Amino acid sequence: MSPDSMALGSVRSAAELNEQIRALWLRSGGSLTAQEREEYELLVVKWAAAIRRGVIEAA
Repeated sequence: MSPDSMALGSVRSAAELNEQIRALWLRSGGSLTAQEREEYELLVVKWAAAIRRGVIEAA
């Protein structure tokens, strides 16, 4: 595991992160509070990193 991925904390799959994003939107009813928005943004960054890891591993 690279130091960069370890810095992100526990490494979750893109599918797991996508499910968390969907659950957050469902819980919020489609309107995020400031705290939920921060959580959403962090999840999206982690999701994008997971997608990149998957593409790099597949190459």
